[in-house]
Amino acid sequence: TTVYDSGCAACHATGAAGAPKMGDAAAWAPRIEKGMDTLVKHAYEGFNAMPAKGMCADCSEDEIAAAVEHIVEQSK
Repeated sequence: TTVYDSGCAACHATGAAGAPKMGDAAAWAPRIEKGMDTLVKHAYEGFNAMPAKGMCADCSEDEIAAAVEHIVEQSK
């Protein structure tokens, strides 16, 4: 998605700042178990080293949710 490419990928494609890489099922499994609501909340509000909205200041919660869904689908 455009949001993933313009924001999330900076860390989730490279593993920067300890981010789980997209496609790494082992890294994502315990996160996915927490549920989509929790993942979206963390992505939107920030969590640990991840900044709020993954540095996409003008992204809506729906756009963030779509990016999270994209990452999860690629990481199962």
